[in-house]
Amino acid sequence: MKDNFEQCLALVLKHEGGFVNHPKDPGGMTNLGVTKRVWEEWVGHPVDEAAMRALGPTDVAPLYKKNYWDKIHGDDLPAGVDYATFDLAVNSGVGRAAKTLQKALGVSADGVIGKATLDAAASCNPREVATEICDIRLAFLQGLPTFDTFGKGWTRRVEEVEKISFSMV
Repeated sequence: MKDNFEQCLALVLKHEGGFVNHPKDPGGMTNLGVTKRVWEEWVGHPVDEAAMRALGPTDVAPLYKKNYWDKIHGDDLPAGVDYATFDLAVNSGVGRAAKTLQKALGVSADGVIGKATLDAAASCNPREVATEICDIRLAFLQGLPTFDTFGKGWTRRVEEVEKISFSMV
């Protein structure tokens, strides 16, 4: 939904938290959900741990807008569906988020959010679609080899995303 980016970003950043460098996290050094590799690509040069620790919400907001929100067409999705799809994109990638959204909408899951996907989203029941997105997402996460390590937090996150998505509708 137009003008919902800032609210959705604040919610995503709450889940992503601050600086972490967990040895079992394949993303490695991360702050506010942005991995070192992704930040280096964004700024165009290598960064050290101090630079990663120094990241703030205003630093990462443009990256989240361009690389996630715009790619999932957040401004064109119904409130609640936008948040569920955006949070999934940040956590598991834009391609997976697009395909999950498409599966939830019952359209061809080709990973490209175009006219057919947006038309289906415009006429959907946002609560049903948000629930389906979260159900598909949790099933995917449960199949990951790192679920034993991170599963409790992931499950809590998906449950909170579904609840908040409902309140946005």
